[in-house]
Amino acid sequence: MSLLRSRDNPRVRRWHALAHDARARRSQRRALIEGAHLLAAYLAAGGCPKAVLVSESGSAKPEIAGLVRRAAIEPVTLPDGLLRWVADAATPTGLAAEIGLPEGTMDIARATHAVFLDGVQDAGNVGAILRCAAAFGVDTAVLGRGCADPWSPKVLRAGMGGHFMLRIVEVPDLAAALPEFRGSLICAATAGGRAPDELDLTAAVGWILGAEGQGVSDAVAARTTLRASVPLAKGIESLNVAAAAAILFHERARQLSTRGA
Repeated sequence: MSLLRSRDNPRVRRWHALAHDARARRSQRRALIEGAHLLAAYLAAGGCPKAVLVSESGSAKPEIAGLVRRAAIEPVTLPDGLLRWVADAATPTGLAAEIGLPEGTMDIARATHAVFLDGVQDAGNVGAILRCAAAFGVDTAVLGRGCADPWSPKVLRAGMGGHFMLRIVEVPDLAAALPEFRGSLICAATAGGRAPDELDLTAAVGWILGAEGQGVSDAVAARTTLRASVPLAKGIESLNVAAAAAILFHERARQLSTRGA
């Protein structure tokens, strides 16, 4: 077990950059995950961390020690204050890991249940959408320009491990990428669309979600096959985009379950 004590150490500075700088994550194709839950989810999905960071106090915790053994890699110990500086979380848990990111391009045509995000900037919403996507059998998430970085610490925390159950693709032009998908493209709209349970969702489906304020761009909307709107009580104008996503994803899972029964 190695021990690092200085902020000036090149490895420590690089880990700090991965937690705080999207450019560093993109250029190095690495990210920093923080906490026992995320590391456990990453390992359960077959991930192999590039490095495991443990605080001096955290190394004495049985849960952390167990995860370090599962990771099968020699951990790096940092003083508690130094790990707090490295990590993004306001209250670090004493454990972090450096992970490799998936390749920048993936075959969208492979997807059978996908979500396409158009300018969803809020990190909490992006993470919650990815968490819901994993929970309801979405296999691919495609993020266009203007979305929150899916590998930022805030999105990772909100995703609660859902990242590691999905193929995550970032594209510079979402409208140009949509024709690669071979199923129905359904645009979520606050009003004017069909109720989700009125749609046949048993084949390949790609949901298109935009930011709550501006919605889906015209260029992206023009590529869609259908529009879907979640029925709301009188006086309620719209749902949080992550809440709407959960309802849409669940409806497809329900239809597939009903067909199977």
